[in-house]
Amino acid sequence: MLTALSILGASTCWAEPILAGSKKFTESYVLAEIAKRSLENAGVPTEHRQGMGGTIILWQALRSNQIGFYPEYTGTISEEILKTPATTTAAEMQELLAKSGVGMTGELGFNNTYALVMSRTAAEQKQIRTISDLRNHPEFKFGMTHEFLNRRDGWQPLAARYQLAGTNIVGLDHGLGYDALRNGSIDVKDAYSTDAKIGEYDLVVLEDDLGFFPQYKAVFLYRLALPANAISVLQGLAGTLDAKRMIQLNAEAERTKNYAQAADLYFTDTASSQGPRIGEPFGRKLWRWTSRHLQLAGLSLLLSIAVGIPLGIAASRGGATGQVILGLTSAVQTIPSLALLALLVPVPFLGISARTAIAALFLYGLLPIVRNTATGLQDIALPIRESAVALGLERRARLWKIYLPIASRSILGGIKTSAVINIGTATLAALIGAGGLGEPILSGLNLNDHVTILQGAIPAAVLALLVQWSFDLLDRLLIPKGLRL
Repeated sequence: MLTALSILGASTCWAEPILAGSKKFTESYVLAEIAKRSLENAGVPTEHRQGMGGTIILWQALRSNQIGFYPEYTGTISEEILKTPATTTAAEMQELLAKSGVGMTGELGFNNTYALVMSRTAAEQKQIRTISDLRNHPEFKFGMTHEFLNRRDGWQPLAARYQLAGTNIVGLDHGLGYDALRNGSIDVKDAYSTDAKIGEYDLVVLEDDLGFFPQYKAVFLYRLALPANAISVLQGLAGTLDAKRMIQLNAEAERTKNYAQAADLYFTDTASSQGPRIGEPFGRKLWRWTSRHLQLAGLSLLLSIAVGIPLGIAASRGGATGQVILGLTSAVQTIPSLALLALLVPVPFLGISARTAIAALFLYGLLPIVRNTATGLQDIALPIRESAVALGLERRARLWKIYLPIASRSILGGIKTSAVINIGTATLAALIGAGGLGEPILSGLNLNDHVTILQGAIPAAVLALLVQWSFDLLDRLLIPKGLRL
C-alpha cells in the first residue's frame, strides 16, 4: 500500500510552480490572486490553491514547505501562530517566524480587524452602538465562524472582556452568516472590517469600546527558501493597498464571482498593469474540476479494490482475524469524513496535498468492499463447496475458479457502493486545496452564491449516477448469467 501511495504521490505533487495558499474567505482569495499575477508578470510560475481552510492548516502547509506563501494578518500571526502578546512588533514577528524558515512582507497598507456587526435597523431600534451595549440584550442570538469561536482573540476572551457570557451562540460559515443575519436567523455575527457585505447589507460595525481586538495588518507569509526574485516581488506589494481599495476589490469579487477578475482591478492602478485578464472560461474550469475529481475518486477506488478484496477474502474465513479486519474497517467508517481528512493532514508524506484526499477516500471506501466480499464468499452453499473439493481442485483454484465468480455479484455491489461514496466524499478534498468539484461548492459557500454551488454539486451528482449505471452495465458483462437477478 505504501508503495502504491508513493507512486500516487509522485504523480500528484506540484514541484515546478510556486504554490500560493489562501483561506476560505473572499479577501484571502483576492490577495493570493494579486500575488500570483504579480509573480507571473515577473516570470515566476505560480499556482493558487484556493480556500485551503483556516489559519492552522495554512501555517502547517507553509512551515512544512507544501505551499510557498499565503496572505495573513499581523493580529493572527501574533495571537494564533506565535502566541505572543498583541504588542509584538513586526521586527519581533519576523525574527520569530524566521526560526521556522518563514518570512513576512511589510504591511500591504490596510487593517482588516475583527469586528461584530448587526443590521442597522436592529441596532437603531435597540440603541446599540458599542459591543458593551450587547450586555443588555441576553436574548440576542450570535452567529460566529468556527475559527473565531476557538481563537485566542476570538469569542471566549471577547465575551469574558465584555461580560457577554450566557448568550445564545451558533457556529456558522462566514458567508452563510451574512445571509443568516439578513434574514433574522441571528442578531450579531463576527466580521472582517473590509468585508464588502457590510456596506452591501447596510450593517453596523459595533465599536470595540474596550479596545479588545488587536491590529490585523495584511501581509504575506512566505518560505525563506523561495527564489530571491519571488521574495522581491512579494515584498514589493507592501504599502500598495489601502482599506477603501481592498473593500472595492472584495465587492468586485462578490459581484463577478471571479477572484482573478477582481484582482485585475488592483493592476489597473499600478505600474505593473498589463491590462485586464479574461477569467478562465467555465468550460475549462468544469473540465479541470471534473478531471481532478475523477482522479481523486478513481485512484482511491483502485486502492480500495486492491486492498479490500484480499482483506474480504481473509475476513470470510472468520475467526479472530476476520473479526479484527471487519472491526477495524467498520471503525474507520464511523469517523466523520471531515475529521478523517483533518487527522491525516499532520501525517508525514501526506500533509496538505491530493495524497491526503486519496488516502482518506481509500480508507472510507474499504468497508463496503471488505464486507461484501466476505459476505459473498460466506454465503456460498455447502454443497457447492463440497462439489469443488470433490473435483480435486486445490484451495487457490477453488477460490479463483469457483468461489469468487459465484460471489462476484456481491463483490461488485460493494465496489459500486464504494465508488458512489468516493464521488460524493471527494468534494471535501477542496478543503485542503486538492481541487475537484468541491472547489466551486466551497467558493459558492464563501460567496453565498447558489449558482456557484450548483456548478460543483450538479456535476458531482451526475458523476455518481454515471458511475452507478456503469457498474450496472458491468454486472451484465462480468457476472455469470445464472447468477444475475
